[in-house]
Amino acid sequence: MELDTISAISTPMGEGAIAIVRISGEEAVVIADRLYKGKKSLREVESHTINYGHIVDPKSGDVIEEVMVSVLKAPRTFTKEDMIEINCHGGIVSVNRILQLVLNEGARLAEPGEFTKRAFLNGRIDLSQAEGVIDLIRAKTDKAMNVAMKQVEGKLSQRIQKLRQALLETLAHVEVNIDYPEYDAEEMTLALLKEKAEYVQKDIERLLQTAQQGKILRDGLSTVIIGRPNVGKSSLLNSLVQETKAIVTDIPGTTRDVIEEFVNIRGVPLRLLDTAGIRETEDVVEKIGVERSRKVVEEAELVLLVLNYNETLTAADEELFQISKGRDRIILINKSDLPMKTDMERIRKLAENQPVITTSILMDEGLDELEEAIKTLFFKGDLEPGDMTYVSNSRHIALLEQAKRSIADAIEAAAAAMPVDMVQIDITKTWELLGEVIGESVHDSLIDQLFSQFCLGK
Repeated sequence: MELDTISAISTPMGEGAIAIVRISGEEAVVIADRLYKGKKSLREVESHTINYGHIVDPKSGDVIEEVMVSVLKAPRTFTKEDMIEINCHGGIVSVNRILQLVLNEGARLAEPGEFTKRAFLNGRIDLSQAEGVIDLIRAKTDKAMNVAMKQVEGKLSQRIQKLRQALLETLAHVEVNIDYPEYDAEEMTLALLKEKAEYVQKDIERLLQTAQQGKILRDGLSTVIIGRPNVGKSSLLNSLVQETKAIVTDIPGTTRDVIEEFVNIRGVPLRLLDTAGIRETEDVVEKIGVERSRKVVEEAELVLLVLNYNETLTAADEELFQISKGRDRIILINKSDLPMKTDMERIRKLAENQPVITTSILMDEGLDELEEAIKTLFFKGDLEPGDMTYVSNSRHIALLEQAKRSIADAIEAAAAAMPVDMVQIDITKTWELLGEVIGESVHDSLIDQLFSQFCLGK
């Protein structure tokens, strides 16, 4: 596959100790060598070495930067092409000047994710590993990073390849028996066909059992804090984030819009949404905030319903129970440092066996219990050991669900004594769906869409 030479800045823009300009392609070493002045030409140095020198403008002869240049020659590189990484000082001007010189010498500015895309197109990694790279970059917790790292290492790919190989061998037996019945090949009976399909079905189901936890680790758990005005919602947000993100006052209606923050609760990444207090109001701005609050409740995966320990339960409180009914929910009764006036028995009845926790955010009480309840609710304790393969990507989950249905159809057809070649159709479909997970059979438009989510220079 012939691809042109690309370049981009691979470090965040801004002031820093080091910035890196990355080049990949057949002309990478030649282009960098035209700009580099050191003891040796970059074309002469050994692969996988880092070389001290200067970047010089070939037109003016001016020294632009003092650099360390890594030379990485194909095929032992990330993209399986010749690669150059120019390490310079982390100033905005200097790194941009180097990039511009590289582009002037014939390289093209890389598209977002194009280095990883080339690693995929050149066969170094498969599609699920490439998607693991972006998950690794975006990981919000140590556990999320560990799951992404397993995917980058190819743990999921190996499982999928094993299943596809089992299906392929099954299909091969079917073809032999259909096309060459005169040969003494192993007879592929419906019973054996059903046995092979059930093996694949069970492994797909085992992968899907990790999907909920994996998706939470990857995307974060959409968590909304709701309650009447002035019950302590913003104080709860600030306490969980451990930073003052929301304004806290005694005046009801202070929060007028939805505030969003990411927080790590015992390895569970929460996408935490603090909402405007839900109540009837004539204030136009507050009314818009209340409507937005109602909408995010409908989309939330977890609801933290905050009540006031020091006030009697109101009709508005009971309405909040109805609004959030049917969702995973934890009820927090805040301000327990004040005298109790609320009806605890009524609250427990409305909670319908969901966790009810008494807190005093002001006194920092009850938050450990809340964190434990969140962890237990979604992870039922700790995650499995590190060798567990977690499915976290929505695309992978959807394809595995389809493959599960397809292999179930094959098993049903085999049990009903349908002709072998009819069962073969569903097995072939399962094989193709599993191939889409790792990119063995996938449309170019999907590949472009996936890699466009990456940052520039990756």
